Amino acid sequence: MKIILTVLLFTFSSLVLSNEKELQEKINKNYPDLVIKSVQKTDFNDLYEVLISGQIIYTNKEFSFLIVEGRVVDPETKIDITSNRLEELTRVNFLKLPFDKAIKVVKGNGERKIAVFSDVDCPFCKKLEKEALSELDNITIYTFLFPLAIHPKAEIRSKKIWCAGNKEKAWNDYMLKNKMVNNKGDCKTPISDILMLGRDLGISSTPTIIFSSGKKIPGAIPLKEIEKHI
Repeated sequence: MKIILTVLLFTFSSLVLSNEKELQEKINKNYPDLVIKSVQKTDFNDLYEVLISGQIIYTNKEFSFLIVEGRVVDPETKIDITSNRLEELTRVNFLKLPFDKAIKVVKGNGERKIAVFSDVDCPFCKKLEKEALSELDNITIYTFLFPLAIHPKAEIRSKKIWCAGNKEKAWNDYMLKNKMVNNKGDCKTPISDILMLGRDLGISSTPTIIFSSGKKIPGAIPLKEIEKHI
């Protein structure tokens, strides 16, 4: 009996994987520029979840429809299944982040750790620095310079901060006092690598905070919320 169950389970698993592969091929054929992170069958009839660039869309195995920006909610528990799955699928392996390419700030004993993708000319990034990050204690903050194209001077300013003799001071001076360090910003920087990393992690806006748990939250969230997730 156990052998029969094992064979049936293996056959079912193989069929599901085959359907997922075929579905991905169908999506790629219709949308060749779409970067698909994963395809997985849900527990709801013939519904499949497709992870693309920090978003979940839904379809069936025939790819006869697409549900975009829709939410799957458990009607009994009222739990937003889509949000929970998206958090699970986009969770970051914190320990594998390239910390040597970040500006490291240690406060107090530094035992708590967060990473922040930040744009020097992003007003919400400055708000986060002034109202939340500057108030934290016993924490190590790794700031990844992530200049956005909408801020034309952000990249050169990021380079100048990275090229400073004291990166931490240069960063704090600009973000808290609007005082830019005086250099040409012509040293070797990791900014292009960080931009690629951000895209791989599905980061499209600043600031984005990554907690040591791997949880990723965009926006200038309040100090109390940061403390809750650390």
